[in-house]
Amino acid sequence: MTDHQKFLTTAQRVISQEAGALNVLSSQLGESFSEAIELLLNAPGRVIVSGMGKSGHIARKIAATFASTGTPAHFVHPAEASHGDLGMMTRGDVVLVLSNSGETPELADLVAYTRRFGIPMIGVASRPESTLLQRADVAIVLPNLAEACGTGVVPTTSTTMTLALGDALAVALMEHRAFTPENFREFHPGGKLGAQLSKVADLMHAGAAVPLVPAQAPMSETLLVISQKGFGVVGVTDPDQRLIGIITDGDLRRHMAGLLDHKAQEVMTAQPATVAPAALAEEAVALMNDRKITCLFAVDPAGKGDAAGILHIHDCLRAGII
Repeated sequence: MTDHQKFLTTAQRVISQEAGALNVLSSQLGESFSEAIELLLNAPGRVIVSGMGKSGHIARKIAATFASTGTPAHFVHPAEASHGDLGMMTRGDVVLVLSNSGETPELADLVAYTRRFGIPMIGVASRPESTLLQRADVAIVLPNLAEACGTGVVPTTSTTMTLALGDALAVALMEHRAFTPENFREFHPGGKLGAQLSKVADLMHAGAAVPLVPAQAPMSETLLVISQKGFGVVGVTDPDQRLIGIITDGDLRRHMAGLLDHKAQEVMTAQPATVAPAALAEEAVALMNDRKITCLFAVDPAGKGDAAGILHIHDCLRAGII
């Protein structure tokens, strides 16, 4: 067997073993998981997540996932907690403590603090008889399975299960609260996720920037608006300011003969494709691609039909949506 084959065999063994551990964890979850969710849902304060070593790295990720999905949370390092950071925990909070053995000595002060001040604590460990789980208000027992390292000493299987358990807690809380993609975007305004969850209203041009002319506007005036606004199109409105049509480059070419003798309404394409300002910008991009167009007027379906703004494909490009 070549070295490359050995590497692949090791990788497959590790992943298979950890996947199997997740299946065991899923099958063994019981009432304590539901009790933990109830405790987290009813907490008027924040969720404090803590762990030492590799469990601490997992705890940081779980706290970040909670915070980004509607459950206020932060990580407290157990060693720092013993030197002043215990003050970051108050009545009304819930503490989630992670320790595979349940006997991590650095957790002692933090656990004692929760007991002294009546702060609810959820313990996660693999030994039901451990100090952590014996003192916890809710004890979630991880399956006591072999680590995937082969030597039994490197946290691998145990940290994978703990991470998955944290995700399960976060998603259960998120679904109970009916947390939406729009809510998610509020916590992720930057980066690719923020761009993908941008709304049309976040990117569209509004107010005086929107190219509009009344239905009876002469084409000489209409061409001037197209040139001034720079979108290559113009919306046509009725006397009540409702958008009733659009004039594009194609409409101009079709009416080239005697163009300046026409009114805007005579040249426009009626009932143009529009998008709601509250729609995700990705939906607008999909519509533009489907219709093979570069602009969309934003019209609030709950309103009078006024054009609230205009979105150009370049706006979506600049935002990183495409």
